[in-house]
Amino acid sequence: MTTRELLYVKTVADTHNISKAAKKLFVAQPSLSQSLQRIEESIGTKIFIRGSDGLKLTYAGERYYQMACKILKIYDDFEAEISDMNDLKTGHISFGITNHLGAIALPLVVPQFKDECPGIDLDIFEGSTELQEEKLISGDLDFSVMHAPVEGTEANPSLNYEILARHPFVLAISSKNPLVNKAVQMEGYPYPVLDVKLLADQPLLTLLKEQRIRHVTDSVLKKAGIHPEIKFVSRNYMTLEKLAAENIGFTLLPSDYVNVNKYDNPPVFLSIDNKYSAYWSLCITTLKGAFLSRADERFIQIIREKMSTRDR
Repeated sequence: MTTRELLYVKTVADTHNISKAAKKLFVAQPSLSQSLQRIEESIGTKIFIRGSDGLKLTYAGERYYQMACKILKIYDDFEAEISDMNDLKTGHISFGITNHLGAIALPLVVPQFKDECPGIDLDIFEGSTELQEEKLISGDLDFSVMHAPVEGTEANPSLNYEILARHPFVLAISSKNPLVNKAVQMEGYPYPVLDVKLLADQPLLTLLKEQRIRHVTDSVLKKAGIHPEIKFVSRNYMTLEKLAAENIGFTLLPSDYVNVNKYDNPPVFLSIDNKYSAYWSLCITTLKGAFLSRADERFIQIIREKMSTRDR
């Protein structure tokens, strides 16, 4: 079997569709179909079956896909080694980052890296933490800049999370809410502190269950022993921030996101007592045992220098 055949199977498995895979691979659809047929004939079993939502892998197909990912990763690592031999004059980096974190981190890191390594191309995947972890495991990403799993949740055993900084969460609430007057200024906190337990009867504005901010929110509320009614769910924390300002409910936000956006009518921000462990940890995530090129290592080092010095 050739690397082209491995790539064909992997791309069809990832897209669940012959037509989409053919466009992505820049080959004719009939040619791709014939190639898949030859592969199945050569191994003596079906790799794909057609389901209601497109092509799915058979058990043999799953094994083929896993093997294809490993072999293609070996080839990618070899290309990275060649880039090392060229003293970083050519090559590419493929890494992941979430949309909102990208707006904070990339302007700090990319300019310096491009000044040092102008010949290295950056392939940036912006997506959810969950998708980034999947792509790290499949070998599609070299590393990711994300937030580590929240305390009490299960971390993926195949991944390594290098913690760079810890950022506390804050409460965002309308200035019209009478609870604002119950917050108390305490030493060591940037904003007046409100006891989370007082929010038990307040409507909650929160993110989707798979998002890290939601994980922190759920953990804090669980430790406080309260179950506020969820008033609104969004994928975008900025939407929740604006709704909180309009007295629709309250939300929890990471403190490092608070000053990213400016609004005419901002919410009031209140600190959360440390006993609730209301924070998340910025990290570099890599696949355990995976090869990192010199370009990867230099980019990661710049991230360490720029991001680990931010407010914790």
